[in-house]
Amino acid sequence: MTDTVKIAVCDDEKNIRAYLVSLIKKQGTECSIMEFATADEYLADGKEHDLVFLDIEMGGSDTDMDGMGLAKHIRGMDTSRQPVIIFVTGYEKYVYEAFDVGAFQYLVKPVDEQKFAEVFGRAVTHILSGQIVSEEKRRKKLVIQYAGESKVIPFHDIYYMESQNHNIVLYLKEERLKYYGKIGDLEKELSGQFYRIHRGYLINLFHVDSYDRTEVRMANGDKLLLSRYKYNNFVQAYMEYISEESQ
Repeated sequence: MTDTVKIAVCDDEKNIRAYLVSLIKKQGTECSIMEFATADEYLADGKEHDLVFLDIEMGGSDTDMDGMGLAKHIRGMDTSRQPVIIFVTGYEKYVYEAFDVGAFQYLVKPVDEQKFAEVFGRAVTHILSGQIVSEEKRRKKLVIQYAGESKVIPFHDIYYMESQNHNIVLYLKEERLKYYGKIGDLEKELSGQFYRIHRGYLINLFHVDSYDRTEVRMANGDKLLLSRYKYNNFVQAYMEYISEESQ
């Protein structure tokens, strides 16, 4: 585990970026800081960050992606870890949208120095204490009996599972595997990172791309039926999962 916190400051206003950078440097935390004026710049850089300060209404992008759009894109990326996101905004009306993408906190402009110090301190504590937990999560694996032998599959490689009669079909990054099993047993074994959205589907919450009241779209492009009886509990489970992942 490294004690250097990798930070990105994303705002289309140069003076706001400079102010946030100055506040970060006052906190006495060992960190590396990168500045981005647009969502395009952030994505083109391609580096992973531990903490992202993100202006919700950030403009200037050739793709018309604002800060909220960038946050949603980040949450859908297949990365080794998700960053803590702190929104910086001039409007409190965005608070509910911020929570929808698992934001750690939001700061209202003009940013209060004392409030910044409090939020920054809590974020860094979560980052440094959570790195070990994240490593443990990535090591989690599913063991199945396939073709007469035990096969070990990392959770991260599983998009979702489908129940077909008395068999389970695993939809993986590189292949599909079909083996004898009961989806109810897997639902109990994999609770937390996986959620049963329908009697026939158990999905990996990490790979959810988007959803509405009738279906969930996975990162591999598959659209799965979402039971109307499961919708509210699914949303709650998903929000809890991404909130935990962002810490």
